[in-house]
Amino acid sequence: MDLESKLQELKYEYVHLQGDLEKIESTGHPTKKMTDRLAALEKEIKEVRQAIKNQQVRMRVYR
Repeated sequence: MDLESKLQELKYEYVHLQGDLEKIESTGHPTKKMTDRLAALEKEIKEVRQAIKNQQVRMRVYR
């Protein structure tokens, strides 16, 4: 899977999970696992964005 596709997949999962989290919070159930997963997704999104940026820089250097 290329980096752009991976980023889109992560963003989709993040938004979906955010919606689920809001629903669960409104019922008063514990949300620790979901907030931990959101934090992990944020980190992964940041890493993939950095990888894309690095890839773009390398492409410019080789031109």
